[in-house]
Amino acid sequence: MLVSQGEFPTFFAMTPQQNALVLLQQYYAHFNAGNTHAMLDLLADDVIHDINQGGAELGVEAFQAFFVRMNRSYRENLQEIQLFASEDGTRAAAEFVVHGTYLATDYGLPEATGQTYVLQAGAFFTIKNRKISRVTMYYNLEDWLQQIHA
Repeated sequence: MLVSQGEFPTFFAMTPQQNALVLLQQYYAHFNAGNTHAMLDLLADDVIHDINQGGAELGVEAFQAFFVRMNRSYRENLQEIQLFASEDGTRAAAEFVVHGTYLATDYGLPEATGQTYVLQAGAFFTIKNRKISRVTMYYNLEDWLQQIHA
């Protein structure tokens, strides 16, 4: 069977749930590769970013500014990534282990001296029109603080 570009037979069609999982796989692959621009391409223009134990920021530009700060202060690699998505593909979640190094002192946090840490974390997502429209991060800040003080 010949298929023209952009047209796929039904056995290649993915469910909304599969589309959501592929989107998150791409998101985390770009994160681990340090490719912030590719991550940003997966976000809706009006993305809501709920920061762990912090406020919420709106828009891709705010998300990019957050990652500029993160990339200056932290080097992280996510491992043991487990992804979950609703059947309709509008809600998703991820659980993972963060392996990181605290490179430069972040605003309001203890001094960075190259401390390493391993931290359980999770994220919740809303997906609209095959773009991530909400990212909510959770991790145990007290655990992280104890690890970097060691």
